[in-house]
Amino acid sequence: MTPRQSDAASGADPKHRRFSRRRVALAVLAVGIATIYIGNASWIVGPGGDEPPAVLAHRGLAQVYDRTNLTNETCTAERLLPTGHEYLENTIPSMQAAFYLGADIVEFDIHPTTDGRFAVFHDWTLDCRTEGSGRTRDHTLAELQALDIGYGYTANEGETYPFRGRGVGGMPSLADVLEAFPDRDLLIDVKGGTPDEGAMLLDRLRAMPSAQRQRLMVYGGPAAVSMVRDSLPEIQTIWAGRLKTCLTRYAALGWSGHVPVACERSLVTVPANVGPWLWGWPHRFVQRMEAAGSRVFILGDWNGESYSTAFDDPARLGEVPEGFGGGVWTDRADRIAPALRSRSGETER
Repeated sequence: MTPRQSDAASGADPKHRRFSRRRVALAVLAVGIATIYIGNASWIVGPGGDEPPAVLAHRGLAQVYDRTNLTNETCTAERLLPTGHEYLENTIPSMQAAFYLGADIVEFDIHPTTDGRFAVFHDWTLDCRTEGSGRTRDHTLAELQALDIGYGYTANEGETYPFRGRGVGGMPSLADVLEAFPDRDLLIDVKGGTPDEGAMLLDRLRAMPSAQRQRLMVYGGPAAVSMVRDSLPEIQTIWAGRLKTCLTRYAALGWSGHVPVACERSLVTVPANVGPWLWGWPHRFVQRMEAAGSRVFILGDWNGESYSTAFDDPARLGEVPEGFGGGVWTDRADRIAPALRSRSGETER
């Protein structure tokens, strides 16, 4: 007996049976979609609270510069733009000012010195911002601290140098910063990041009081930062490759609520135009990362190749969700921190 004869004998309509199977499949699909939607619906979690997002001040307060056609060889100090303040990046006064104006965290850069210390300075070489020359790490701390870190700043192609002579002795050491801000949250950028630097940094961090160490985050060169990660699990860490792994794996699997291992105990930075594409953005995403021991910060936009390291324009604060439980990474803490407080109705810190 053929299948058709069997259906006929049993009184079943083949078309009806196919329709029934299709209806069951569609119902299962609908339930699956609804489950994924509800599992990633940010509105169900709700805002993180009444406090404004945390403000991470990149290099404290810094002079800003024209970013047009930047390359790794561009001397940004020669592209000075008006800022409305006279602080120089990566200095104790600029960090103090950032905290005073409402920053919750200050980021700064470190290089090893030839005498086994760490100098706080961004550039790989001295030639752009100072009267010195050569690699930053090829000098002693005393040599670096004798330089004028405001020497190279100009807004008019060298006609005038408004900070020249005002930055002598302004380059702090890592020890100086840690001593100045024992009860503040800090983010350390390890420039270069060789294993030797990692070992040096580990020695310094292990010597700190535990409570102060827990207020630190570390990112930068993977060889050094991974050593900190492996030895001091209370410190949140990240490097570029790990962040890429975190976000791409979450984009693939986050619909299920899964948080990749690469996202755990991390500093998760999200470009402003990428956040809305992440599962559960913003509130559920932040909740999941916090449960994994991580902090989330919004950056500038990703342009397909790279993204700005800062979110600087108060006019764009509408892109920062209301009640966002993460933070905002900015070069303009003087603008962003007051604007966020004003938006939340907060008048004092």
